[in-house]
Amino acid sequence: MFKIIQRSVGPASLGLLTFKVYAAPKKDLPTKTSFKVDELSLYSVPEDQSNYVEEPRTALEENIAELRHSCEPYFNWCQEKYFYVKPKAQDFVQWGVDTYDYLQNAPPGFFPRLGVIGFSGIVGLLLARGSKLKKLIYPPGFMGIAASIYYPQQAISLAQAGGEVLYDWSLQGYIAAENLWKNFQKPGNVKTPPGNK
Repeated sequence: MFKIIQRSVGPASLGLLTFKVYAAPKKDLPTKTSFKVDELSLYSVPEDQSNYVEEPRTALEENIAELRHSCEPYFNWCQEKYFYVKPKAQDFVQWGVDTYDYLQNAPPGFFPRLGVIGFSGIVGLLLARGSKLKKLIYPPGFMGIAASIYYPQQAISLAQAGGEVLYDWSLQGYIAAENLWKNFQKPGNVKTPPGNK
């Protein structure tokens, strides 16, 4: 082995150091310098001296594990609801942002039309005094009439879609009533009173 002597110029904290290295043989070392790999403690493995022993769980750990297992269905339910509601909430927020941008850059004459449509709803509410059914029908009806005056193409497309929906509902109601009537008219379904045989 060689003895290494360093001489550095400047403080040790600098990144670039200039130094000179002198190597000299060491005279006080014994002659045996080679080791086998098995003799090094780094590579020696004790045979079958280590056993894995699992520590017993404490009462606190048992209680926490029981609490986690009992709360897991609720956490899963909350996570499912979160992932179900999140896209709808994002769509709602986007709709609000789009509406705000539209109202900031509204076309000319939009706000007077909106005022007339809102005023017609208030008139419908005033004319519907006394009846709950009138309060449900008059304000939206008056607002729809006022909106159809200002936006006729949208009113026509909305009326066509609404007409198709109403036709589908009436057809489903007719089919249900017809099935109910046929089941009622079958001879096996007629029950006679117990005294009249």
